[in-house]
Amino acid sequence: MTKTEVIVIGAGAAGLFCATEAGKRGRKVIVFDHAKRLGGKILMSGGGRCNFTNTYTSHENFLSQNPHFCKSALSQYTQWDFISLVNEYGIKHHEKTLGQLFCDDSAKDIVDLLLTECKKANVDIKNRTEIIDIEYVENRYIVNTNQGVFSTESLVIATGGLSMPKLGATPFGYRVAEQFGLPIIPTKAALVPFTLQEHDKAVIGELSGISVDANASCNNTNFNESILFTHRGLSGPAVLQISSFWDPGQEVEFDLFPNADLFQDLFEQQQSNPEIQLSTALGKHYSKRFVQAAIAYFELDNKPLKQYNAKQLQSAADAFTQWRIKPNGTEGYRTAEVTLGGVDTDYVSSKNMQVKGQQGLYFIGEVLDVTGWLGGYNFQWAWSSGWAAGQVA
Repeated sequence: MTKTEVIVIGAGAAGLFCATEAGKRGRKVIVFDHAKRLGGKILMSGGGRCNFTNTYTSHENFLSQNPHFCKSALSQYTQWDFISLVNEYGIKHHEKTLGQLFCDDSAKDIVDLLLTECKKANVDIKNRTEIIDIEYVENRYIVNTNQGVFSTESLVIATGGLSMPKLGATPFGYRVAEQFGLPIIPTKAALVPFTLQEHDKAVIGELSGISVDANASCNNTNFNESILFTHRGLSGPAVLQISSFWDPGQEVEFDLFPNADLFQDLFEQQQSNPEIQLSTALGKHYSKRFVQAAIAYFELDNKPLKQYNAKQLQSAADAFTQWRIKPNGTEGYRTAEVTLGGVDTDYVSSKNMQVKGQQGLYFIGEVLDVTGWLGGYNFQWAWSSGWAAGQVA
């Protein structure tokens, strides 16, 4: 049996960051991961450029049964702390939109940063490792693996959620939680595209590849970003954001002219150029292909604006600004960026991520019932929760 002081299971963002922090304290740390390639989810994130944090990060950007849980860790290790580390490594980055920071070059820069930090802290990383079982014996955790048996004082679970199983996602972390008596808040795919009912898909599928600005709203929450029409349904930032707040059977409302008054715009065009058709007036704001499909989908008459009275013009504008649609579902964990739900945070210390009443057991990152919005928030939760656990594990 190999004795160590800290074992971290999961070599993703949270696990590697936690390992470096524990290693900096002089702790003997081993990280286990079942993947062949380390940091797979980091490498593909942000289109391969890794949206590694958000300058606007606050507890308000996270969903949890306990919305206050994430406050402590986020205040202990902030977005500015991680940005300083990125700058230390000379990693060039830029703000894309809404505080979202991306690497100029490649997400590999972030993986390299983490692996270098691990090396400096003498962290031992063992990939291609299968965890067979875990026991708690005389205040130590016995971790039985395909590479031998290991004994440790502190065990950190950083195995993530169920999203993107092709990158190795499994329910392992939830099983460990249940083994030690922790409840799991029911999970579902989040930050995920919508699929559509057949009658909607028939028309909307024709718009595949078109993106428009929109305000998406559901359950008293709204996001003003873009949506993308796909051959399967709806995607894009506004759709991914609102998917975290949507429940099956509910409608989502989209305002496809979110930054101005479409009725006023059409009315002014009617006054200045009454002969133009509705499609031409709309074509000043949308692509021709989108306008043609939308007019057919909303069953609008494509006639000269002079033939519309005020009520009809308002109805045409409302079709675009109050589009209600009931998704058939989502694309599920296969394409979801994160998992909503997870280990119940009522059983975990918000200060250091240790399980209450279970000395030396920690849960960090996505495996917990803490889910960030799209835009770098989930990475910041990984850094903050990993840092908090790393100070004491």
